[in-house]
Amino acid sequence: MKRAIPLCLTLLATPAFAHESREMGAHEHGVGELNIAVEGDTVAIELRAPGADIVGFEYVAESAGDRAAIDAAVATLAKPLDLFVLPAAAECSVIQASAELESDGAHEGHNHEEHAEAHDQDEHGHDDHAHDEHAAPEAGHSEFHAEYVLTCGNPGALSEITFAYFDTFENARELEVQIVTASGAQAFEVERDDPTLDLRGMF
Repeated sequence: MKRAIPLCLTLLATPAFAHESREMGAHEHGVGELNIAVEGDTVAIELRAPGADIVGFEYVAESAGDRAAIDAAVATLAKPLDLFVLPAAAECSVIQASAELESDGAHEGHNHEEHAEAHDQDEHGHDDHAHDEHAAPEAGHSEFHAEYVLTCGNPGALSEITFAYFDTFENARELEVQIVTASGAQAFEVERDDPTLDLRGMF
């Protein structure tokens, strides 16, 4: 059992889930990515979603309201079973959960308030970002990144996922889902108007 968690997390970092190559500015608003690796009774999940999908904006948070929206979103994203509902019979629980906002040119896990102040003072020296003009379409891009590890007492009952995610985040339209199990890898597109993914036959 001790091998399961790191192995699942390693699967999320393999070329099948190659996120290192994608640039934040290239993402499509309304479309997020959900990667799932299942091994035994352990389920590892990674979510990436444009900031616009989650909080309705992608510029650097400067107002108290913007920062409060980000904090609330991070807290919501840290509860995966409220967003990606699994059958009760699978007896799944959360072992690890983390969520953060990543911005163009910023290191992961940055402090949003400090990041905004640094941009106000032009300390980052980004030649390609003019934060004096927030109306500029390419003023900045951000995405939320969350990682989860679940354990399921009865993994054989993992027959579907219901995406309450779409009810929670009204700007989200679609999730591109990749699932790796012992039987191989499969890709799906789950949309707002059909928010259930059938997992039968995948394990």
